[in-house]
Amino acid sequence: MGHVRSSASEEVLMSIESSSTASRLGEFEIHLRTHRYAAAIQRRYLWIAQRFVDYLGRQCIAVEAAHAPECEDFLRWELRSWRRRYRRDPRNIFEWRRRYKTVMNVFLRLVHGHWPAIGTPVTAIEAFHRDLAQGYDAWMRELRGQASGTRSTRTTQALEFLTELGPRGEQESLAHLGVRDIDAYLQQRCKGLRRRTIEGYTVCLRSFLRYLHGSGRTALDLSSTVIGPRIYDDEQVPSALRPEEVQTVLEATRQDYSPIGRRDYALLMLLATYGLRAGEIVTLRLEDIDWQKESLRVRHSKTGAVSELPLLREPGEAVLSYLEKARPESERREVFLQVRAPYQAYKGGSILNCVIGARLKMAGITPRGRKGPHAFRHARAVSLLRAAVPLKIIGDVLGHRSAESAAVYLKLATEDLRAVGLNIPKEVLS
Repeated sequence: MGHVRSSASEEVLMSIESSSTASRLGEFEIHLRTHRYAAAIQRRYLWIAQRFVDYLGRQCIAVEAAHAPECEDFLRWELRSWRRRYRRDPRNIFEWRRRYKTVMNVFLRLVHGHWPAIGTPVTAIEAFHRDLAQGYDAWMRELRGQASGTRSTRTTQALEFLTELGPRGEQESLAHLGVRDIDAYLQQRCKGLRRRTIEGYTVCLRSFLRYLHGSGRTALDLSSTVIGPRIYDDEQVPSALRPEEVQTVLEATRQDYSPIGRRDYALLMLLATYGLRAGEIVTLRLEDIDWQKESLRVRHSKTGAVSELPLLREPGEAVLSYLEKARPESERREVFLQVRAPYQAYKGGSILNCVIGARLKMAGITPRGRKGPHAFRHARAVSLLRAAVPLKIIGDVLGHRSAESAAVYLKLATEDLRAVGLNIPKEVLS
């Protein structure tokens, strides 16, 4: 009798889980439709999601309990199934994994509310490291006033450092951390890296060691023992595109009337005209453009200052063409949106690296030095210098705190310096 009752209970539980799974898949389908994914993409996403939840069901794992390890287990299982079915590996296994993971990320973000989900630390040392990282983040935010991007980078580096310490990273051992531990980590971590990269790691490590001592986690303040390479101000000459290269890229992009072409042309026109930083362009909002007053409001990412710039005809027309003929319909207020569903705003300025790389290649230009947004920014600075615009105004346009920050661009005007003839007395030459 007890066995019958147990079987009935199991059937009820299975029925509830099946109903929950069907509900999740239904929500996923509505999500894809609402965000206007293409019909073919919807079918592929739903097919992969169905296989994923079927796999979880066979493992007796609820969808809500799925985290990164379960995703990796599913990918391994799915790859074995592929090999049995086709008797070979996918042509590009990395692309195959990327497609599956993209679907699982969208699906699990819907399930958890955010993804990757914040899992519970498995071991005591993981829990200790997480507590340290959270305390460090709060210290940087409240006492140092550091930006979220800086805090994210430094907490990531701190967790990496703690992990590399191994048993020395446990709570009791950390109190006796010494110079040898620091040296061993830096030798391993910085092998083969460039000086500026090494300098960045040492800055992060010094900050974390300062926090550890200040919070009583370590007996000694080891921050002063971390010595990075000396980096001199303005030791490198910034790279810039030549004016004719900028015009060639703009003209080649202008002739591309596809939605991507119109987006790229608007992005490049803003870069070339105003010398904006990549992050300042992708965070532009519709209300930042005043078409009646012909003005453009820019929030400078480094200084936090806001500039009101004149909206010039050519960049204005490029942006208007994008908005009218290429920008996806969306309730989002950012000017530039992703070209594929779900048409989100860009999370960072890295999209401009992709755009510029592709457009330079299309135009047949291989510039020396940096090829990203700063090459356009530097080119704009040089053009302003050659037009005899004062450094203070150049600094204001480019969003620098001071004229001294803009002075680095003087190095780029070398051709102008060569054109200046020195009137040397003949007796000096004789």
